[in-house]
Amino acid sequence: MDFSVVIEYFPRLLSGAWVTLQLVLLSVVLGGIFALPIALARISPVAWVRAIPFGYIFFFRGTPLLVQIFLVYYGASQFEAVKNSIFWPILKEPFWCAIIAFTLNTSAYTAEIFRGAIQAIPKGEVEACKVLGMTKVQMYRRILLPRAFGIVLPSYGNEIILMLKGSALASTITILDLTGMARTIIARTYTPIEIFLAAGAIYLLISMLVIFLFRQIELRQNRYLGTQSIQLEDKS
Repeated sequence: MDFSVVIEYFPRLLSGAWVTLQLVLLSVVLGGIFALPIALARISPVAWVRAIPFGYIFFFRGTPLLVQIFLVYYGASQFEAVKNSIFWPILKEPFWCAIIAFTLNTSAYTAEIFRGAIQAIPKGEVEACKVLGMTKVQMYRRILLPRAFGIVLPSYGNEIILMLKGSALASTITILDLTGMARTIIARTYTPIEIFLAAGAIYLLISMLVIFLFRQIELRQNRYLGTQSIQLEDKS
């Protein structure tokens, strides 16, 4: 194997990695913003309010991400109304089509993660909020959402890593992300093993950073649990 090719083209791989990070970060942020109201609608006592986000989540969790990317990228251009709309400057760009598809996909998964975290909060804490006279908005803002955030962190970190790996599909619509750049380099150098090993190492490094970051946030957010466990050991 000739790893001198990796050294020569490593700056291009890094430029592709930067595009991948942009795709993942924008999608995760936008997906998280959309996921919270979807999750709250999923636990609504009103049946028809629950049905709408359920259908949304069912579709995006039940269909492949690649199909969703193609539907946004190729499907939007099939309608003249879309081409003549103010959204066409965005929808004609592969980068933004990928962002839209990734955001819709990750928001569906994240909404289910948030829903599970909210419903995992002990009912006693909810009753305590009501006894204190909190409104529903105050209860969610002060108690339930911060508690749910601590519960959701491990699963949410996994979702971001899955989104990172899924972002490789952006290369199918001509985006030169890390995978797309690796394929372009391979077409020129005919060194698939060396280049894909280098690309895989970069993906692994990014995943390690995400895991480390979420581990630190989890330790900080749930530090009170460690204190409680110490107190219980002292009492025993």
